[in-house]
Amino acid sequence: MVEHKVHTKTTTAGLKIQGYVILGADKRATAGIYIAHKRVEKIQKITDWAAITISGLVADAQYLVDQARAIARYYSLSTGIKPSIKAIASYIANILSTYSKTIPYIVQLLIGGYDTQPRLYYVDLFGTVSEENYIVTGSGSPIAIGILEKNYRKDLSVEEAKSLVFDAIKAATERDAWSGEGVDIVVIGKNFYSRETIPFT
Repeated sequence: MVEHKVHTKTTTAGLKIQGYVILGADKRATAGIYIAHKRVEKIQKITDWAAITISGLVADAQYLVDQARAIARYYSLSTGIKPSIKAIASYIANILSTYSKTIPYIVQLLIGGYDTQPRLYYVDLFGTVSEENYIVTGSGSPIAIGILEKNYRKDLSVEEAKSLVFDAIKAATERDAWSGEGVDIVVIGKNFYSRETIPFT
């Protein structure tokens, strides 16, 4: 039996509210104890209606993001309709499951977007897929999840939800040396996609 130890040195968070998905991620990249970069974009756009947050090995995550973009584009071109967020998550999960017992991709992903309604999926390196109302990944997740659990409501406004995601990640960075520098926030709704960076003061 192969045992895989996963160290995802970052903090990402996502939540669903009425009409929208909000994704957030810190901006610090580390190599061991060294801060390698302070302006990393850990939320990658797949389409105008979907995005992925990444934590784990960068090369592995980049490959999977490229695969998600390719399958979304191919599906749209071949069928004339956009794929569901679950279809994208399931496709990525199949790749992860296939390689999980040999040469696994060391990642934890959040895939969020809007098809007929807001969707948020968690996908781990074994290919597990689960739909969530709110979820966090990475080394700062034990701290961030407590903030979300205490304050999450489905009737949050967009601004309240953005603030909650920011607060959860910021709280994590205060105790987690591998997270920091600021928070990227992506909001996705019906025919709506926005991105902003909120620096720490």
